[in-house]
Formats: sequence, C-alpha cells, structure tokens
Amino acid sequence: MKKLTVVVLFGGQSPEHAISCLWAADMIAALDEEKYDVLPVGITKNGNWRICHGSVDAIREGRWEKYSVDAILSPDASRKSLLKLVGGKYKEIPVDVVISVLHGAGGAVQGLLEMAKIPYVGCGVLPSALSMNRICIRRIAKAEKIPMAKFLWCDREALAEKKEKIMRQAEKKLGYPCFVKPANASASVGASKAKNREELEKALCYAAKYDRKVIMEEAIDGGRFACAMLKKGKLHISSIGEIVTRAESCDDAKKDAHIIIPAKVPEEALAQMRKISEKMYHAVDGKGIARVDFFMEKSGRVLFDEFNTMPDAMYPMAWEEEGMSKTEWMDILISLALEGDIHG
Repeated sequence: MKKLTVVVLFGGQSPEHAISCLWAADMIAALDEEKYDVLPVGITKNGNWRICHGSVDAIREGRWEKYSVDAILSPDASRKSLLKLVGGKYKEIPVDVVISVLHGAGGAVQGLLEMAKIPYVGCGVLPSALSMNRICIRRIAKAEKIPMAKFLWCDREALAEKKEKIMRQAEKKLGYPCFVKPANASASVGASKAKNREELEKALCYAAKYDRKVIMEEAIDGGRFACAMLKKGKLHISSIGEIVTRAESCDDAKKDAHIIIPAKVPEEALAQMRKISEKMYHAVDGKGIARVDFFMEKSGRVLFDEFNTMPDAMYPMAWEEEGMSKTEWMDILISLALEGDIHG
C-alpha cells in the first residue's frame, strides 16, 4: 500500500516555539513509518519555512535548523504540495495531509490549508481563531450559559484614557488577587497576577504590550482540571485530569505543572466538566481534537477556563489512560483529516 505523505508543521514565531518543537517530536515519533512518509517542516523564529532532514532528537532539542533547507507550502489548490529548494530550484513534493503543531497561529495556518485544499488534522479556521481570543471564547461561554470566572476587558485606547476608572471597576468586580492577560496570546505570554492597585497597573501596561485588548479575571480558589476530546462519529471525552502546580506566577505555572489522570473528584463534578466540554465543542464548531480546561471551586462548582484546539502533551496521556496508544490516535486523527469534511 502506498504511504501517505504527512507534513508535520512546527516551530513558528510564537514565544512557545520550543514547546511546539517538543510536541512535534512526540508526534513524529508516534507516526507509523510503514504507513507514512513524514516531512517535518519547521518555521524559524524569524518566520523562515524549512524542511528538516535531521533526527527527531534534533527537533526536540531545538537543533533542527542546521539540518534543514528552504521549503514552503504552496497555496495553489491545483498542486497540493510542498516546494523544497534543491540546487537553486524548487522541487514539488505532493502532500496528503498536514499536522500543524504551531502554537499561537489563531487559525492562520488552517486558512492557508483551506486555500490549498490540503487535508489537515484538527479544528478549522473558526474554532482555532476563537480559542486564541480569551474575550471571544468567554462571550460564547456566556451565551451558552456556562459558568466561568468573572472578567472584564479593555483596549489600549481606553486604558490610556481612563486607566483609573478601569482599575476601580476591576477592584469592585474582581477583587484581589486577579489575573491580567493579553486577549490574544498563547499560554502565560504577557500574563501576570496582581495583588494590589500598584501591581494591577503594572500588569495592565505589561499585557497591553502584547495585544491591543486586555482581559482581567478573578482568581479562583480551587483546583484546575482538563480533558481531551476526540470526535470520531460521536464525540468522545477522555478521563478528566487534575493539573497540579506549586508555581505562584503565570510564567512558572506551565513549566511546573503536571497532571494526575484520572482526577479524584466527585462524580457530580466530573459530569459538569463533561457537559461543559460538549457544549463548548459544539458552540465553536469543533472538529477532531480539542482540550477543555476548568476550575473547580472548593464548593464543588465547576467553571470553564479555556478551549484549546492544539492540545499539549496532556492530550495523548489522557487517551493512554483509556487504553489508546499514541500511534493509534495518530492514525485516527489522520483518517479523520482525510474524510473530506469541510472545516469552515
């Protein structure tokens, strides 16, 4: 049987470039070499697209650029190919499917692949863009009557003109401590925790450097949880995992975090998490894979936190708990991409 040519797209100009490389290395290692010809295509921090001929370890350790040459994904739908620079000329390599593990692209790559008519793994343009915008995703959750932490938002112009008023509103509605983040940024980029008025002012100015809109959220006293989602015929929701961290700052939280699967919480709370996951998945028109994060207050009330269309290493861990190997779920994801559904 002819092998499928699979492009794994990683790296990028996001501050999470290194995390993307780690995730790409894991995915490449999980792909069955008897079924797929894998083409790792990295994007440098400067935005240069390059095909990597080095080892998986070189990608994982961030040394991949020295083993790479220029290559770009053609947007021409009649070609459906990767253009690799060979001897001063571009060689056309037909592509069957793309797995993008870029972080922070916000639907841009999915839009390119839609133009090129190349099948790709995961959610389409709309959910990928919505999940990157903390304000928009909360507006959707609010419309769906899904409980979440209280929040406020403002733009740079309002912040410049009426900063004192905005801070008073935050103090009244959210209290201290609270979290301040750019509306569009991945992970903890531009985020900080404010415990008083002075820290709130600094946090607002800091977040505004990364985006024209800033979101402020109340701090939740409770645990954090997450689940993986996979739609194959019907929507499958994995065991819920508890995210444990001792970190105080936003910058350190992700590095310090580890996950316990399955989470030891009451069945009623697990049922709330599954219900929220399903509602959010359908509300944003999800496809294929996703991850939903929650908070659970000490009272047992569950709050929506994030919807991620490009899950991290927690995703395969959740399915391994269900008895599915990384290689098996990679096969499933590729088969779903090739089914021919229009992403939108």
